[in-house]
Amino acid sequence: MVDVLRVPFPVLQSSPSLSLKPRLCPLIPPSRRLHLKSNSLLFPLFSSSPSFFKLPLRCSSPSMPLQLSSLSQDSLLYSRAYWVTKTIIAWNVDVVEGSCYLYASKVAALSVTDNGIQGHDLEIKLEEDRSGLPPNVIEKFPHIRDYRAFKLPPVLDAKNLVKCQLAVAEFNSQGKCRNATGLQLPGVLDELFSYDGPLGAFYSAEAVSLCLWAPTAQAVYAHIYKDPVGGSPLEIIPLEETNGVWSTKGPKSWEGCYYMYEVSVYHPSTLHIEKCYANDPYARGLSADGKRTLFVNLHADDLKPEGWDELADMKPDILSFSDISIYELHIRDFSANDDTVNADFRGGYMAFTLKDSAGVLHLKKLSKAGITHVHLLPTFQFAAVDDEKENWKYVDSKILEKLPPDSAEQQEKITAIQDDDAYNWGYNPVLWGVPKGSYSSDPNGPCRIVEFRKMIQALTHIGLRVVLDVVYNHLHANGPFDKDSVLDKIVPGYYLRRNTDGFIENSTCVNNTASEHYMVERLIIDDLLSWAINYKVDGFRFDLMGHIMKRTMVKAKDALCSLTKERDGVDGSRIYIYGEGWDFGEVAKNGRGINAAQFNICGTGIGSFNDRIRDAMLGGSPFGPPLQQGFVTGLLLEPNGHDHGTKDVEKAMLASAKDHIQVGLAANLRGFVLTDFEGKERKGSEVLCYGETPVGYAFCPTETVNYVSAHDNETLFDIISLKTPVGISVEDRCRMNHFATSIIALTQGIPFFHAGDEMLRSKSLDRDSYNSGDWFNRLDFTYNSNNWGVGLPPKQKNENSWPLIQPRLADPSFKPQRSHILAAVENFTDVLCIRYSSPLFRLRTANAIQERVRFHNTGPSWVPGFIVMSIEDGNEGIPGLSQLDPIFSYVVVVFNACPTEESFSSPTLRGRTLQLHPIQVTSTDETVRKSSYEASTGCFTVPARTTSVFVEPRKI
Repeated sequence: MVDVLRVPFPVLQSSPSLSLKPRLCPLIPPSRRLHLKSNSLLFPLFSSSPSFFKLPLRCSSPSMPLQLSSLSQDSLLYSRAYWVTKTIIAWNVDVVEGSCYLYASKVAALSVTDNGIQGHDLEIKLEEDRSGLPPNVIEKFPHIRDYRAFKLPPVLDAKNLVKCQLAVAEFNSQGKCRNATGLQLPGVLDELFSYDGPLGAFYSAEAVSLCLWAPTAQAVYAHIYKDPVGGSPLEIIPLEETNGVWSTKGPKSWEGCYYMYEVSVYHPSTLHIEKCYANDPYARGLSADGKRTLFVNLHADDLKPEGWDELADMKPDILSFSDISIYELHIRDFSANDDTVNADFRGGYMAFTLKDSAGVLHLKKLSKAGITHVHLLPTFQFAAVDDEKENWKYVDSKILEKLPPDSAEQQEKITAIQDDDAYNWGYNPVLWGVPKGSYSSDPNGPCRIVEFRKMIQALTHIGLRVVLDVVYNHLHANGPFDKDSVLDKIVPGYYLRRNTDGFIENSTCVNNTASEHYMVERLIIDDLLSWAINYKVDGFRFDLMGHIMKRTMVKAKDALCSLTKERDGVDGSRIYIYGEGWDFGEVAKNGRGINAAQFNICGTGIGSFNDRIRDAMLGGSPFGPPLQQGFVTGLLLEPNGHDHGTKDVEKAMLASAKDHIQVGLAANLRGFVLTDFEGKERKGSEVLCYGETPVGYAFCPTETVNYVSAHDNETLFDIISLKTPVGISVEDRCRMNHFATSIIALTQGIPFFHAGDEMLRSKSLDRDSYNSGDWFNRLDFTYNSNNWGVGLPPKQKNENSWPLIQPRLADPSFKPQRSHILAAVENFTDVLCIRYSSPLFRLRTANAIQERVRFHNTGPSWVPGFIVMSIEDGNEGIPGLSQLDPIFSYVVVVFNACPTEESFSSPTLRGRTLQLHPIQVTSTDETVRKSSYEASTGCFTVPARTTSVFVEPRKI
């Protein structure tokens, strides 16, 4: 009697002429025959080639069970082996006299029992390759460089095998199983299925086409619906697969309908074949809360506001990225509490389209002063805020207003509804390519698309370009069941980066993505191009950019730069990208490939945030002692009682902070040479901080984004109020606030400001207001309140600091008045106008900065708390420096952090015709008008906590 091989699908490549009928294999002795299990006989398992008989197949029989020791079913929940190429599996096991095998089950029936590994359709012996992993594999997966390489048969039909549950097992010389685990597949998927063709929904005059990349799926269906929610599908369409891409074509009548994908796929988190229901990863429209994907053609005329196609020609001119200055703003913060905005528009896209609301008038003021770009916090479809406004919960603000400024009741009421209200920063992405529905008047249909475009158009008319905050480093959800999971339902285990046990990395907070995988990188770049082309945005800020590969960032920059007005309707050469280049987690020190961290990304023209200047100005870091002081907050000069060490230590700390700030003022260039506080000439990269980490890292000025505050951590006014001595006046704190913003405004590189920095914005000392509701995040563009003292900040992130916070909130002298806010706004616009009064503040090259920028109060005899910076211009017709500024030939900026008026004399600055900048001469700030320069001695006298700008006008 001969056993029949029951085979569910081909796992070894077949000859083109091979009949697709089940065949008998009588040539293998029954005791060594491969046991296959399936409910159907579909395709032949083996090639008819004679080489089949030489394949290293391990066949089990009932008389020879696979024995396990200290193993359990849980072993398969781990994926500690990597299928890295078609013919190589990498696994960190030491096989000396034993052996390794690969197992597969199409129906996910693998199990580990006392009798061995059961339920497999296929078992193949692996041969170790003693030469190790090839260089291209190590480059792609550097974290497994020391793993053993095991060879697979070259005739293996890997394209079908990846649709199975897979596992590998190791046996000792007695045939006992010592180790078993699942496999991670991104390597082999990239090799076999990398794809550059169409994905998503495409529209022609006659039809709508769908394309979905899902190489591990066993079946895919599209469920077509008429309505955004409820009801039965109009039809359920099976998609056909070609090399991992599933596609179908439907009638034009689908446009305006909705769809969902049903994907049958093995999911490693459950060890089962799951029927997953997911949105299209390339969705361009959604129903409320992303329940379904909208069939929407973004090129349709009825989705374009009047004049949309001509918007690129109306963009405010940017001659160089060095001319950029950025204002970071949350869409809801902008108008949620603005009574000058129609109630239906508050907190949404349409608030930006009004002509004379308080917020719009403020943006016009900033634009006129010099702000060029508005950076909008996440605007894509994110979780944690219901798109349907009727589901939002509120706290009556009138009740909150009656509570004491240091009460815990406000935060209790806010946090009780924080997951059901209208507020979240939005760093929990669900779908990257669709505008968030909660900001639109109607989250169903195309309304969100039209209103988003109107917002972009309105900001353009104000004179502002728009930057989108993109969060490609992680996703909100994973697994086959979460309603917000998308990518991990389509190709489980591919889009999310996994550790060496096979579990999802969470160093970014949750569900890290893996841009080192080809189709993840492609999705990111395609998404950026969609936003640039379809919404005409002008820049992108990358959240946790260091968790994205440098290669991905460079490809993205090149793809955006290639866009043209003629072909794409946008000028891609004017799109600026920057991000957080922090180097931590599993990607640190190039752990997953060369990542886009600060020291790697320099030289690409991509910007990164300069945390060195922030920490030197404020003191410590956001993760250090809350009372540690810095250059701006009174280190040495106004002690707050915190133990910084001896006076000598404090002097050294202040001197070091000054050097860090000076490198930042010179665009944080790694090659900029200055004299440090010890009197030594050093490059920016030789000035050290953070455990011998270089301060300077940029190659060119536009690679540095200088900032002192952002949406993360306390606001600038709050951190100043926390770190400064309790006994100083609110006027002094307000002046420190402006002093800090003036340093940033006058740096080389790109200045970045958090919305409200210019208005003394407070969040009542909340250090992380991502989910603190409108109450703690309020902005008041009428300038009546800065939101100080609205209760103790939420307990979860702030309770440890409540003992420091409570007495400050309770003290009425800490709260600024309207006059303080108005003065702060005017001082801020003044210093912006100064920045844009001369190109010398916006030098375009590292060489220009090195040649023209000098620091004068340097060396061991420096005057503490004083930074003196000069910027020199050339003169037409005279050899040497070229002339850049037709008005001023020389500029000196003096930053006095001292609590008293101070003077500084410089022999090199004697005899010049310097005078206070005209804007400061006419300023309403009486203090800055007291600044003076004496030519005979080269002496500058500058009031306390003041930035004074002196200019040398050209002779007419």
